[in-house]
Amino acid sequence: MSTTTREQALLGARDLGITFPGRRGAPRARAVDGVNLDIGKGEIVALVGESGCGKTTLARSLLGLVPPTEGRITFAGEPLSYSSRALRAYRKRAQLVLQDPSGSLNPRHTVYDAVAEGLRIHRTPGDERTAVARALSLAGLRPPERFFLRYPHELSGGQRQRVVIAGALALEPELIVADEPVASLDASVRGEILALLLRLREELGLSALVVTHDLGLAWNIADRVAVMYLGRIVETGPVEEVLTRPRHPYTQALLSVLPEAPGEAVVLSGEPPDPTNIPGGCRFHARCHILASGEAERAGVADACRTKDMPVLGGHEAGVACHWATAREEAATGREEVATGREGDTSREEGASHDAGTSRTRDTSRTDDGAQGGDVASATGG
Repeated sequence: MSTTTREQALLGARDLGITFPGRRGAPRARAVDGVNLDIGKGEIVALVGESGCGKTTLARSLLGLVPPTEGRITFAGEPLSYSSRALRAYRKRAQLVLQDPSGSLNPRHTVYDAVAEGLRIHRTPGDERTAVARALSLAGLRPPERFFLRYPHELSGGQRQRVVIAGALALEPELIVADEPVASLDASVRGEILALLLRLREELGLSALVVTHDLGLAWNIADRVAVMYLGRIVETGPVEEVLTRPRHPYTQALLSVLPEAPGEAVVLSGEPPDPTNIPGGCRFHARCHILASGEAERAGVADACRTKDMPVLGGHEAGVACHWATAREEAATGREEVATGREGDTSREEGASHDAGTSRTRDTSRTDDGAQGGDVASATGG
């Protein structure tokens, strides 16, 4: 699995904010509110959260489709420019794979035309037929010539999704952004598409941002996961760490409803707050089962949960934006330090006792030697 540092990031977002005008004079809606995110070369990052949390808006902004209101986006270390020429060049290197292949494929275009469309838009040099055949082969449609003249309605759902992926691969991108890439597919086909994405990462060194509400998908495909709630990333880290030891109550709630999850499911009350009126304090506090159960009160952070905002998480290091989780970890660290101190005191006491015992042994030995010498002398003299 890949690990990312800021220097290695292929795609990076810093303090990204995106707002939209409110309806009929209402306040502006903050769809994305202070997001830091990095995707390394050859790395797959899953962006997860409920519908409406801002993950699709964030993904579209990372592709240059929605200019940010605040912050900046970098690709290969360079700030993203929004001129027409710069965006055209960028979109050749970063491609979008949409959720619904039926909606993204023109029913009047053959498979060949669908895959060749990007090549024609970007006026890519070289033999078009060879490039289309290569892309279809990479996407698992073999022999590719057998699919050239087919129309979308003649394909299965999995084959249509492979055509969409082939259209992205035709331009030989460095990054793909896949928005719910298997949400519309049968369970039997989902695994095939996920295996395809993993194979493309291994064979081509392709990076990917996978946008999903499905934590099972994130577990199967991602190196890292970022959990988003109401426009902000609330927990991020290696996928095994986040999904087996979730720290944020929101992540815990999302995981608890999976069929294989142990214990009772955590049912979140109500709907996420309106992004035109984000509450003070932790933005999850109105729905938080930890706060409602009194656990936050016992940890001494209930007031902070309601009134104090959490710092924005970094783009590449593991982190959690939760007062309760932070308090628990600080308390655990304190207990470990106390335990370590006690062990040190015990070791010093044992060492002192051992030294004293050794000293007494040496003294006794000297006394015994003296007595034995006298006895021998006495016997000899006798």
